[in-house]
Amino acid sequence: MARKRQEAPSGGNAPWMNTFADLMNLLLCFFVMLFAMSDVNEAKFEQISISMANSYGIFEGGGSAIGTGQLISSGVAQLNELDKYFQTMGRESHQSKIKNEGDFDPTNPENTEEGIKGNQSDQGAEGAKDSQPNQGNQGTDQDSQGSSGINGDQNKPDAQGNNGAADDQDKKKDEKDIGLDEALKKLQAEMATITAGMYDEVSDLTEKYKLDDYVELNIDPEYQYVQLTLKGNVLYDSGSAEIKKVAEPILAKIGDILLNFEGYTVEIIGHTDNVPINNSQYVNNNWLSSARALNAATFLIEECDINPKILKYSGRGEYEPISSNKTAEGRAKNRRIEIRIYNEYSGK
Repeated sequence: MARKRQEAPSGGNAPWMNTFADLMNLLLCFFVMLFAMSDVNEAKFEQISISMANSYGIFEGGGSAIGTGQLISSGVAQLNELDKYFQTMGRESHQSKIKNEGDFDPTNPENTEEGIKGNQSDQGAEGAKDSQPNQGNQGTDQDSQGSSGINGDQNKPDAQGNNGAADDQDKKKDEKDIGLDEALKKLQAEMATITAGMYDEVSDLTEKYKLDDYVELNIDPEYQYVQLTLKGNVLYDSGSAEIKKVAEPILAKIGDILLNFEGYTVEIIGHTDNVPINNSQYVNNNWLSSARALNAATFLIEECDINPKILKYSGRGEYEPISSNKTAEGRAKNRRIEIRIYNEYSGK
């Protein structure tokens, strides 16, 4: 008995069609991606598109041929405004180009890409003719002069524009420098006024507490602080950083003065003469001057309730003398403690 013939399955496409369709989709996506990543030369595209539109009338649908997806997908972000540009045929950029570059007319066939190439070839031919004696051509000379005139007209506005932009930048820079100088002068004047007021207040307080014999008062030449200088032999014995008992009332009165400047930064600096020191407590004069400044700061914090956050202290050793170390009197002046009260602008 003969075997019954099986009928072919109905419906559907051949299997190779699925693979082919996938391949076409991948190729389409690939070329769309390449097109989206490419950069369009605006000037060249404008010249070519106008020339082609005028000559052959392509893009029959106008801007819709681009915007509605007849050429490419409308999802490409770089071409969102291209249909608008095509509809205006670059008229807006054409007007701006006329303002910036002179009487350049992109609709003139001579200014299209083909016209430019033709002019270049004509100029090359003219150069070859000019190189031969007695074969000049008056018409070609006029064309070359006209071309050079156009180029000159185009260059002039650019040069003027560049010069104008440079002048504007220089003017703005000068105005900025003048503004900074005026602001700096104003700040210096305010600092001088504030520091002078601080000096007067400290001077009145030292007179009130009868500290004129122990404290020398100075003002910073740059008006950053007011300085009280205490002679080292008043507070300390020679070679020692311990505060004398008889000097504690003097330092306590200075603490009362500092309480009137709450919130201002106060710096205590210790100094020594140049006599070498080397004992079990202090290796050199740097250690000694630092210890003296630290002990003075500790006394002001513990006995006078000075806020430790506003206090800073350091030692300069023998390296900032105010008098000669050759005499006993000069060395006594160099052994000192300086207390600086910074104004609100210079607090550090």
